[in-house]
Amino acid sequence: MASIAGLDPLLLDPTRLSIVSLLSASRWAEFGFVRDSVGLSDSALSKQVTTLSKNGYVEVKKGYMGKRPRTWLNLTDAGRRALTAHVAALQRIASQARAAGSAHTPDEPPP
Repeated sequence: MASIAGLDPLLLDPTRLSIVSLLSASRWAEFGFVRDSVGLSDSALSKQVTTLSKNGYVEVKKGYMGKRPRTWLNLTDAGRRALTAHVAALQRIASQARAAGSAHTPDEPPP
């Protein structure tokens, strides 16, 4: 498949796309909220967050609420830009496909 301008290889994974999309709607989100919203186990979310964090898309903060450890996640500016470009590229693909489909004159099917 040819590379399409604006599509982010990291966000082609539906799970990572779901995580950054969810985080784009909030400032900081608690790990448990993200886990439950995206429908992942702790370990699966942790793995995806590590990947996103290493690529500068997600910021992670650890702390305590009372005596309970908590982890908060935030979409970075770089992550927000990547998501915006990725979604715009997906919209271009859909728009171009609709235009091509509308312009197509179908052949008659065989009898």
